[in-house]
Amino acid sequence: MFQRLLLTVLIVLSSVVFNTAAADRPPNIVFILADDLGYGDLSCFGQGTLKTPNLDRMAGEGMRLTRHYAGSTVCAPSRCVFLTGKHAGHGTVRGNGPGILGSDDILISDVLKRAGYATGCSGKWGVGNPPPLDDPNQHGFDHFYGYVSMWHAHNFYPEFLIRNGKKSPLRNEVPERWKAGDGRGVATKKVDYAPDMITRDALDFVGKHKDGPFFLYWAMNVPHANNEGRNKGMEVPSWGEFGKTGWPEPEKGFASMIRNIDTDVGKMLGQLKQFGLEENTIVIFTSDNGPHQEGGHKADYFNSNGGLRGKKRDLYEGGIRVPTIVRWPGHVAADSTSDLRSGFQDWFATFSDLAGVDAEAHDGISLRSTLIGKGKQRPHPYLYWEFLEQGGKQAVLKDNWKAVRVNWVANPNSPIELFDLSKDKSEQTNVATSHPEIVAEMADIMKREHTPQSD
Repeated sequence: MFQRLLLTVLIVLSSVVFNTAAADRPPNIVFILADDLGYGDLSCFGQGTLKTPNLDRMAGEGMRLTRHYAGSTVCAPSRCVFLTGKHAGHGTVRGNGPGILGSDDILISDVLKRAGYATGCSGKWGVGNPPPLDDPNQHGFDHFYGYVSMWHAHNFYPEFLIRNGKKSPLRNEVPERWKAGDGRGVATKKVDYAPDMITRDALDFVGKHKDGPFFLYWAMNVPHANNEGRNKGMEVPSWGEFGKTGWPEPEKGFASMIRNIDTDVGKMLGQLKQFGLEENTIVIFTSDNGPHQEGGHKADYFNSNGGLRGKKRDLYEGGIRVPTIVRWPGHVAADSTSDLRSGFQDWFATFSDLAGVDAEAHDGISLRSTLIGKGKQRPHPYLYWEFLEQGGKQAVLKDNWKAVRVNWVANPNSPIELFDLSKDKSEQTNVATSHPEIVAEMADIMKREHTPQSD
């Protein structure tokens, strides 16, 4: 009897100690970044044809951020904003052209690693234009598996991926003319589908570090296209149920990618549940920019921009507003939404806040108050973007006013378009001539927030 009582007491005490330790421990962080996924590509964000049941469930168990913006309108600078917490006017990478992270750039991975997190990146690094090849392991990541070069990431059946700085061979084969390059190309022998292997790596990282805390940056390379594949660039192992539709082949491939993204997110959510990590893991799902029109895919085929103007490479809403879901059971209210205007630079501040460490210099604000519904949320006075390609583009969002300037590099005094998003979400009516004082204010912000690009 005494032994049984003693055992019961020990079990209770150990449970109290375990739960207290778990409660005191900062949360695990899983940041899932889709590649070229539009605002309207998820059914929980209005997609009417393609279904995303796992992401819909994630939204039902968490919060949709309906006014969240990518760091830029293409891959490399958007990732730079997320990783450094600095908007595109202050970052070292401002387009997909020349420019890589600077040696003095401090990334969120650096901050979290110093805070005791195991840090892993699975998927597409793609921050800047090599050579030289940048190395995620030199930027605070304990583990990396995937593509370093963004052009390598075009190829869904590459001959190799990179694991912690070394080539990891795959069973695929590409024509000889591609072999001297960075891994890009179109495979003639397709065996190992890289997105599947990256998913397995992401799941494996969580399994290895389930005792936490851990930070996983899961950077998918779908639904991007294999641009080298031209009109057959939406590469998937199988069309599955979409093979029976009358859709063009690229659209069957695109639909399959959306299905696969949803399935893979479901696997991650299932694993977190299996390990009992749901309530101590915050999961964020978003996209690096608006929808593409590459690899034979048409951005309007499934209304990928959700009725917004523009797509990838535009600074109109369709190019930078992205579908974003945050799930953290017991902390983030289920089936909730927020229309707070926020951007990729905010995750640096948010993750630092959640980890209980001081954030380095950045342009973001912590979203913690919005996410957990406690405290007063500090808003952005405005959001700023720039894009140093296609003649140069700038944009500012202040309250419901949206200013866009194109051909800016060639002509710094090119006219500014102005839109009232409260009345014109699709940015169809330029009201600049009716509000010269607001245009002047936006011009001042554009001038102030742009700094010379670092070498």
